[in-house]
Amino acid sequence: MKDIRLDSPLKGDLVALSEVNDPAFASGAMGFGAAVKNPEGKVYAPVDGEITVMFDTKHAIGVRGSNGEEVLIHVGLDTVKLNGEHFTAHVEQGAQVKKGQLLLEFDVEAIKAAGYDVTTPVVVTNSSEFGQITIALGDVEISSEAPAAEKAATVTADDEYADLPDEVRVAKLIAKYVGGMANVRNAEHCATRLRLIINDMSKVDEKAIENIDGVKGQFFAAAQYQIILGTGFVDKVFAEFTKGTNFTGGSNKEEAYAQMTPLQKISRTLGDVFVPIIPVLVATGLFMGLRGAAQSLGVEFSPNVLLLSQILTDTAFIFLPALVCWSTMKRFGGTPVIGLVLGLMLVGPQLPNAWAVAGGDVKPIPMDILGMTVGIVGYQGSVLPALVLGIFAAKLQKALKNIVPDIIDLIVTPFVTLFISMILGILIIGPIMHALETTIFGAVSAFLQMPMGIGGFIVGGLQQVIVVFGVHHVFNALEVQLLATTHVNPFNAIITGAIVAQGGAAVAVALKTQNPKKRALYISSAVPAFLGITEPAIFGINLRFMKPFLYGLVGGACAGGVASFLHLAGTGMGITVIPGTLLYLDRLVEYVLVNLIGFGVAFGLTFTFFKPEE
Repeated sequence: MKDIRLDSPLKGDLVALSEVNDPAFASGAMGFGAAVKNPEGKVYAPVDGEITVMFDTKHAIGVRGSNGEEVLIHVGLDTVKLNGEHFTAHVEQGAQVKKGQLLLEFDVEAIKAAGYDVTTPVVVTNSSEFGQITIALGDVEISSEAPAAEKAATVTADDEYADLPDEVRVAKLIAKYVGGMANVRNAEHCATRLRLIINDMSKVDEKAIENIDGVKGQFFAAAQYQIILGTGFVDKVFAEFTKGTNFTGGSNKEEAYAQMTPLQKISRTLGDVFVPIIPVLVATGLFMGLRGAAQSLGVEFSPNVLLLSQILTDTAFIFLPALVCWSTMKRFGGTPVIGLVLGLMLVGPQLPNAWAVAGGDVKPIPMDILGMTVGIVGYQGSVLPALVLGIFAAKLQKALKNIVPDIIDLIVTPFVTLFISMILGILIIGPIMHALETTIFGAVSAFLQMPMGIGGFIVGGLQQVIVVFGVHHVFNALEVQLLATTHVNPFNAIITGAIVAQGGAAVAVALKTQNPKKRALYISSAVPAFLGITEPAIFGINLRFMKPFLYGLVGGACAGGVASFLHLAGTGMGITVIPGTLLYLDRLVEYVLVNLIGFGVAFGLTFTFFKPEE
């Protein structure tokens, strides 16, 4: 088979596809490729050829090169939800293009501000038709050593559909094995996947769907059953699948949210609020780690340099309510800048600093309300007051827009929203939520500090179960509060062991699998776990066989117990395993030990007791 070489269609940092935070791309199910992190915002044609796919949302482009290579360029992750906003296309579907021609421009900062990851996968979707594939960007090259491993095509025994066109056959088989169209509540598709909202997952025959010739993989995530079909083909299958239905391809978001349990809804809401501000906290944590490592090596900072470093590490947490309130207003449909101002009001310089009040250095401002004296303080580093106030303000603003005439809406609505929310936030919501926050934080801290690492053992053993049920975002608020209050995050140290343990179990399954194609696919699914992403390993391998998943939980429990026993804590959040090393530069040996325990226990149990024929 012919070898091919492609220049990256974007400028930025070229990384392995396994680093993409999306199981369909990271697992290699879409084909061999690479990804561009920190892209500059312009997409150029990687080859001479034809534009085969240009979505109305402009987030993904397909190019067929002169050698027959089908190249998919998918700008960002889940950016289909932007509906074309912040994208400008310079070519149309069917156009002939030359290598290096500008195809698309996108506003990187605006997409990031909207809460989306701009990491851009570049995939050769028909990579099995070629030998070695190389993708290059400057001096960086990423190559496949052999044709990309794909699932061996298997033809189902449904002879009644054998003579139908491929898209019709696949659509009918999917409809059959998802339990019939009556079991499908809604359907949509993105550049590569058919996304279904299923009424009853017990009626879905996942193995039969995986064995359909034309299906490249399937998994359940974010309350959606996602079937990987590939660029172009997914459009045709979707058209056939939805014939005679009222499915229009609209967003599944509301349908998925409606199907969630109350805990999943809370988790998803917290995720929507905190995920956009995590990058800032990650950067702050890295600054703390670097400073701590330097000081542990005996480096002494001058007062001015130390002051500058404190600006880097403390600002985000001092003004944390502003970040939380901004993100909450955005999530609940309010005006984000109103949320930002409300959050700043909670930490206004006129209010006594909450940390100084707690230390006894200053006293709260007394205010009499209905015969009761309320002590007014600032809420530096608090989460719950800003979260609840943001929700209230968003609801209030929406209500006001329904009753305030349009001609005075621009003046009246923001004024009334800010005035009422500020009064309630400082006098009622703030004190109540801060007291509740202090109680919850104290209980969680006591649990994590249980003797002999018991708390860490329990959390480490259960954390990936929580991931499977999709409610792990509930811990975002906890981690933010830990960092704001103590400047360290012991929870991160516990869950990194749980994550690497699932990767260890998946690697053991791969090594014990004799089929070379399956082994290659399993390894590609395991690699993202060592970058902090366990979904490909869990849903693609461990849960399918169950025992490796359970052995991974045991490894996570052991690693979590050791982390808790050693009082290991990171200086930030949002990154774990190999990238997480940057949060533990001052305690690197203990961090490596915890990861080795998680990996070793899970790998050893799986390799010893798991039988591939199971």
